[in-house]
Amino acid sequence: MTSHSHIAANLADVQARIAAQAKAWNRSPDDVHLVAVGKTHSAEAMEAALAAGHRLFGENRVQEAAAKFPALRARYPDLKLHLIGPLQTNKIRQAIETCDAIQTVDRDKLAQGIAAELAKSGRHIDLFIQVNSGEEEQKAGIHPRDADDFIRRCREEYKLPIVGLMCIPPADEHPAPHFALLGEIAKRHGLTQLSMGMSGDYELAIQMGATHVRVGTAIFGARETKA
Repeated sequence: MTSHSHIAANLADVQARIAAQAKAWNRSPDDVHLVAVGKTHSAEAMEAALAAGHRLFGENRVQEAAAKFPALRARYPDLKLHLIGPLQTNKIRQAIETCDAIQTVDRDKLAQGIAAELAKSGRHIDLFIQVNSGEEEQKAGIHPRDADDFIRRCREEYKLPIVGLMCIPPADEHPAPHFALLGEIAKRHGLTQLSMGMSGDYELAIQMGATHVRVGTAIFGARETKA
């Protein structure tokens, strides 16, 4: 497990790299949001980042988010949490109760369920549509060829607050074409937020317009495994 002092140092390093990359491409560092990914890491590790001043986090699983973050939010009320992993329809209510944004809207049944729960709860959260840019069978996300119609349905039929798009490029392909594709789809729909780039490629993602980069390992170290 990475120590609290190392987490603070890692966080500062990533933030400095984000700022430098943004400035290199004539962007404001404030326009690039670092989503610190807590997958498998303890609440104590999240608190180390919070104590260092960071406030935006991401979790892959609703159950893990619900177990770790309500107590942290009580101590740090300005904390923001994004769900960045696949969402099952039976977890919609818990996701909306726990998170401030869902980055993985990718099918009609899920979109309809989120719309119904938002109407019932009166909550407002930001939503991103996940695009499966590599059309990988094992990966969630709407395929690029279906993205335009799906985005329209989400906004016009389901009245969802779609703010942007998210993608996870194939691990064995260069990410640049996937980042470019996401940007093109977003531009067609006037969407300004792009969640793309992880620990290994977030600097390239910033170069290509990312507004949110999802970084876990570079901050918290290798994922923790349960004994």
